[in-house]
Amino acid sequence: MEMTNELASAKWRKSSLSGGDGGNCVEVADLSGNRTAVRDSKDSSGPALVFARAEWAAFVGGVRHGEFD
Repeated sequence: MEMTNELASAKWRKSSLSGGDGGNCVEVADLSGNRTAVRDSKDSSGPALVFARAEWAAFVGGVRHGEFD
């Protein structure tokens, strides 16, 4: 599947902690081939970054453990 089509048909989600205030939120979607896409929730037709699922999991783990505070 072409990347553009895969991103358009992806099931995007954002954290339940993001609230509805229109703040700085990202959405993520699981893609084929063990990949995760990330995009700005305020610009859903804009660009997306695509990471290996393990890379995204390592980043999220780092955030949870305060590595980027």
